[in-house]
Amino acid sequence: MSIRVIRPGLLTTIQDLGRYGFQQFGVIVSGAMDPLALRISNLLVGNEHHEAVLEITLSGPSLLFEQETLIAITGADLSAVIDGQAVPLWRPIWVRQGSLLEFGSPLCGCRAYLSVAGGFDVPIVMHSCSTYLRAGLGGIDGRALQSGDVLNLRGASPCASQQMKRMSERGSEHPFVATDWFAGLDLADYADDPTIRVMSGGQYDWFNDESRESFVSQSFSITRQSDRMGYRLAGPTLRFIRPRELISEAVTMGTIQIPPEGQPIILMADRPTTGGYAKIAQVATVDIPVLAQLKPGAKIRFLMISVEEAQGLYRSREAMVRRLGCGISQMNL
Repeated sequence: MSIRVIRPGLLTTIQDLGRYGFQQFGVIVSGAMDPLALRISNLLVGNEHHEAVLEITLSGPSLLFEQETLIAITGADLSAVIDGQAVPLWRPIWVRQGSLLEFGSPLCGCRAYLSVAGGFDVPIVMHSCSTYLRAGLGGIDGRALQSGDVLNLRGASPCASQQMKRMSERGSEHPFVATDWFAGLDLADYADDPTIRVMSGGQYDWFNDESRESFVSQSFSITRQSDRMGYRLAGPTLRFIRPRELISEAVTMGTIQIPPEGQPIILMADRPTTGGYAKIAQVATVDIPVLAQLKPGAKIRFLMISVEEAQGLYRSREAMVRRLGCGISQMNL
């Protein structure tokens, strides 16, 4: 059971939820830029939420299905079509053997996630399948997809197999069949010019009053010097009260650092394990998916909230994801 890569797209990689437990050795976490879209995509095809998927950036691949399978596409709307017919997002889709999946222009967001029932059969490296390009680690030989690659698939779960059987009986003359229901879109509140909720960082008090006011009252633009490691922003210059130096400290996804030139950097999935720049703020976990879908040129604003508020938002979203998972399981029985 496999999928053949006809064209690889701009940047298509295997990603899961990340490579944890090795940061003390300098091995980064990596993983999906939009972990929520990845998790929901997996739930829709009967996988465990951490299963590896394809992360597709801006310009997607062309994929030939060499055997029928069940897929789901979540995250960005990159104008997916199967044999020329538009494919709906955020729902299970049965794909006929011999069908061709292609992507067009991005309509909303910039990263789509393609899951397959059973998951992709790639090696597990340090407890993860995620691709870290700079180190050539994980995924398919540590690199992005290339033309001619063959993606082998693992066996689908019994629940997914039953779903495929029911859908295939409806689609005898069609390249694909999608369910009438969809799930998860309401959890992914993507916006073109969002307000990102943040908590004060470890060195927040190092910045002068004007900089702290500008940080939450003015907008910043995502520059073209942005990638999976981090987003470089352009906006008001942020300055210290007096010159200070910082010994490198641990950082995480969403840490907002201020280098000497005073323009923020938001660390993302391929972030380093430590950083030596002052941290003015930390993005709330619930807003990481919103950041992950922004393209260069997008404008963002920051809203300061408390740690307790961020924790409450996270608990509420996780409860919704659990209910969603239970609901999908019932739909597939």
